[in-house]
Amino acid sequence: MKFLVVDDSSTMRRIIKNTLGRLGHKEILEAEDGAKAWDVMTKNSDIDILVTDWNMPEMNGLELVQKVRAEEKYADMPIIMVTTEGGKAEVITALKAGVNNYIVKPFTPQVLKEKLEAVL
Repeated sequence: MKFLVVDDSSTMRRIIKNTLGRLGHKEILEAEDGAKAWDVMTKNSDIDILVTDWNMPEMNGLELVQKVRAEEKYADMPIIMVTTEGGKAEVITALKAGVNNYIVKPFTPQVLKEKLEAVL
């Protein structure tokens, strides 16, 4: 299974990648914003799961989710949003945009494991 981890914080990308690695996932690509993530996705058609932050420069995570969901080939791709945006309105907005699961920062590795299992 191939992951794309998108976050403007290199520390957060490393935390997520390390957690995924401990869960046995080794194929992990990364990008620091939505625009770069979209570029990675167009060059790697075999990405299985998108894990994205919301607040990023260039193209934010919500815009990325909307762009991904507009493509028929990504209609069933699991998307997990990992963000500091924890309000009910934000969660609803993200879910309506096509996010499959939502994690509020800070989070534990166990939370990421449970949210990942829920979408697989």
